[in-house]
Amino acid sequence: MPDLSGKCVVLGVTGGIAAYKAAEIVSRLGKMGAKVRVVMTQNATRFITPITLQTLSGQKVHVDTFDESWEIGHIALAKEADLLLIAPATANILGKMAAGIADDLLSTTAMAVSNRAPILCAPAMNSGMWRSPANQQNIETLTRRGVKWVGPDKGHLACGDEDVGRMSAPEEIVEAACGLLLKKQDLKGKRILVTAGPTREMLDPVRFLSNRSTGRMGYEIAMAARDRGASVTLVSGPVALSAPEGVERVSILSTLDLYQAVVSRAPEMDAVIQAAAPADFRPKAYSERKIKKDGSAMTLELEPNPDIAAQLGRQKRPGQLLIAFAAETNDMLDNARKKLSKKNADMVVANDVTMPGAGFEGATNQVVLIGRDFMKPLPMMSKRETADAILDQMAGMFE
Repeated sequence: MPDLSGKCVVLGVTGGIAAYKAAEIVSRLGKMGAKVRVVMTQNATRFITPITLQTLSGQKVHVDTFDESWEIGHIALAKEADLLLIAPATANILGKMAAGIADDLLSTTAMAVSNRAPILCAPAMNSGMWRSPANQQNIETLTRRGVKWVGPDKGHLACGDEDVGRMSAPEEIVEAACGLLLKKQDLKGKRILVTAGPTREMLDPVRFLSNRSTGRMGYEIAMAARDRGASVTLVSGPVALSAPEGVERVSILSTLDLYQAVVSRAPEMDAVIQAAAPADFRPKAYSERKIKKDGSAMTLELEPNPDIAAQLGRQKRPGQLLIAFAAETNDMLDNARKKLSKKNADMVVANDVTMPGAGFEGATNQVVLIGRDFMKPLPMMSKRETADAILDQMAGMFE
């Protein structure tokens, strides 16, 4: 059992049927030695009484912003918190947090704690609310700001549906909380450059050559490195993702742009992680006007782009790490090992993009980490989990 002695968890409980599970969360955290300070919304008290959580936590339960005889409530809670855990997190509280609304004790505490301690939310709501564009946009906004998530799961909902929206089990929520309370800061002081997304090689003002990369893997790596204490620069091709909070993003378009942005910044970095998918070739000629079809076949002449990984491998200084990616469709391990040697990389992250769940555009990945003296296959997992596994391996490679 993890030891949370000396840690303070501020538990926010909102008005949903899953609020009754807060009792077990308080109990589990308390058994691990954590001090649990509970903040309830008025609606939450309709599902579980404050006295229940007060008895389990051994601490006063706070509900009303103006019913405090001690230091200003939300500020005191924010100063004390090592983690703000909101379980259940309704669509309402997520919307407030995303919009910066602070109109009760929990929402003001969330705003006050955002720059002091991590925030973990365990969403619980109807599947229609979960999937609504407004809620998904709020989740994206909060994720960009560094909010962490556990769940929701699929299961039987209060409305009778069998669908996504059920709050995760208390043991899963507590496990996620422990991960944040005891999280690694093994990259603190390190300068990490991450590349992400595709490049575009323009044919004419309206057409270009590109690929299916969404940039999500690189963005997850950038956020994971940030959360582990690194100073992160993210060089990104054109993607539909917002820049993560606390990460410097440099936007590029073509492979030549990427080459210049990365090669010029690499000497200052402790590690370069090349998760981008640059084009190997570009059109030899660019048409200033839109190319019109005339009924005949068209021959497109291409010329090679510079090899960014090879250049980084040549200029790599002692102690600096170069992590390359290899998206393959065949002979994955053999091709990845060749890339490791040819590019003078320290590790290659290889995946077979023809495998379901391991290619472009998805939320999961399945990779093999290959170094000069190791090969570590990873199971199918979320791209954030994959990012942390890559950083786990990389962190142990620093001299």
